[in-house]
Amino acid sequence: MTDKRGLDPKAYAPLEEGEQYQPYVSASESPAEFTLKGIGLGVLFGIIFGAANAYLGLRAGLTISTSIPVAVMTVAVFRALQRTGINSTILEANIAQTTGSASSSLASGIIFTLPALFMWNMAPGLLQMTVLAMSGGLLGVLFMIPLRRYLIEGEHGKLPYPEGMACAEVLVANEVGGNRARNIFIGIGMGAFFKFLTSWLHLIPGHATLTIPFIKKAQVGFDLSAALFGVGYILGRRVALIMVGGGLLSALIIIPGIAYWGDARELPFYPETLSLIRDMPTGDIWSRYVRYIGAGAVAAAGIITLIRSLPVMVHSFRASASQLGGPTGDQPALDVPRTRQDLSLKTVGAGALLIVLFLGIAPWAFGNVGGMGMRIAAALCVTVFAFFFVTVAARIVGLVGVTSNPTSGMTIAALLGTATIFLLMGWTDETGKAATLVVGCVVAIAVSIAGDTSQDLKSGFLIGATPKRQQRAELIGVLTSAVFVCAAVILLGKAFGFGSAELPAPQATLMRLVIDGVLDQNLPWVLVGFGVGITLVCELLKIPSLPFAVGVYLPVSTMTPIFLGGMLRHIMEKRATNQQEKQDRRERGVLLSSGFVGGEGLLGVGIAGVAFVLNRKPEGIGTGWLGPEWLAETVGFAAFLLLAYWFVGRIRRAD
Repeated sequence: MTDKRGLDPKAYAPLEEGEQYQPYVSASESPAEFTLKGIGLGVLFGIIFGAANAYLGLRAGLTISTSIPVAVMTVAVFRALQRTGINSTILEANIAQTTGSASSSLASGIIFTLPALFMWNMAPGLLQMTVLAMSGGLLGVLFMIPLRRYLIEGEHGKLPYPEGMACAEVLVANEVGGNRARNIFIGIGMGAFFKFLTSWLHLIPGHATLTIPFIKKAQVGFDLSAALFGVGYILGRRVALIMVGGGLLSALIIIPGIAYWGDARELPFYPETLSLIRDMPTGDIWSRYVRYIGAGAVAAAGIITLIRSLPVMVHSFRASASQLGGPTGDQPALDVPRTRQDLSLKTVGAGALLIVLFLGIAPWAFGNVGGMGMRIAAALCVTVFAFFFVTVAARIVGLVGVTSNPTSGMTIAALLGTATIFLLMGWTDETGKAATLVVGCVVAIAVSIAGDTSQDLKSGFLIGATPKRQQRAELIGVLTSAVFVCAAVILLGKAFGFGSAELPAPQATLMRLVIDGVLDQNLPWVLVGFGVGITLVCELLKIPSLPFAVGVYLPVSTMTPIFLGGMLRHIMEKRATNQQEKQDRRERGVLLSSGFVGGEGLLGVGIAGVAFVLNRKPEGIGTGWLGPEWLAETVGFAAFLLLAYWFVGRIRRAD
């Protein structure tokens, strides 16, 4: 094997014309990779993290990416095994994290949608939920496979795939050791420590808010998150600027505009049915109105991106089609390097066709609702929307990462499309609503798992994994974790009840609102259309519409730490005295940032697990803030600035 000194410098930069990236493990090497040890460890971590993520999502309406936590845990276990004489390779560790990370994507799609069926008193059984989870997960992986060569290889250096980069850094730092390993694990420790202060001890809040004077209801929030700060450093200045621009549009223009307009209204404005706009706090205006605007913007930007991607999609499919009639399975093509071998297009097509046929024919897949015509229409909607939004999601996560993947926005778009079709067909009763939600569930899981698969394949590309083995591992991860994640959701629902104070299930509540709005013909189309208009204006002004729309959709508090991290990277690299120092600063910063993401993710999963065991809210763990809210936020922001100051000092160290 060649001398290993870390990732090739070209891992962080676009390739020149005709240039080839050299992975950490070259294509000519064949170390152990797809082993029972790696798969088994990934399955175990997937079950544990999937259940914890389901709980966290039902509590807070969001989930965390578990790719990096699984990678870190895998590294720790393999190190322990090495002391007993059991050696492991970096490719085995990569297979383990690929297998285990699939569960978080399944949890996202399930908790975003299926609790609405419980709220409609049409509770699905474990078998139906498991079938839907498996169907969505398998479709997401299969639809992503033909896009790998274009998005992962062809767009290398243009799409950063932050979690994929971070996972590769974690795995390589463990193998290289020395200063590189110290930076990644110091980052993990600092990220976990800061998360411990905010989300375990609750000594300081996890966010700070600044009210803007003289502008009604205008607030700029800041999530005190080491992970988001690290993601911003990995992304860089350009994407961070565009995203925070979208967030500031929502916070400083759209929300105040709605507040000023609502002053004169004497009736609630739908979708709000109780409170007047003038009586609503800023957060409620965002959740009740701006999310619809953001969903319209994301959907429109996604469709535009899809249309623009059609030529390259055709290119990707042609590249995959070259495998037809050639070697498949475990017999590699002689002229295709190990690091470029995907599952054949024949396998992808046959697998996707079987899943869609099964959904359309098997009556219990949709809970025995509706007739054959409704089930076939629902299966076709699943195929169309899943294919479209898998393509969009795979590109979005390349820009902003899995954590910021607007899965709910694309799910809303799929629900809008399906519900409109069902409305035209006259299927507006409870069975039509249930079938629409099931379509949204499968699409949401497919979109989420495609984003996760993209990050995993990026990690594999950087370190020199075999793509088809990773793709098989992802499929195994879907099949093995689905039943456990679904069982955890059912148990939580029975214990606390969906929509309760303990399990508010905010995303599923929103999906129910969308379906009721379309089929009952009272959806706020004006808000959705306004979002579409924002995207069209971005296109006219030559502003990249997709990251800007993501910024509009997500809270500005999510964007601000990303912006700070991106700007800090620009400043640090610009002030470097030579090219070598610039490269060293970039590498140390990415390693520390990867550690921030991994440390916060690990502790976040741990907090969710403890809360699950204790049957308590994550907020109920710890002592509580020391002082009034304004003082706690001030101290918290000061602590965050100290963390950033330490980060800068660490990057500038020439060690």
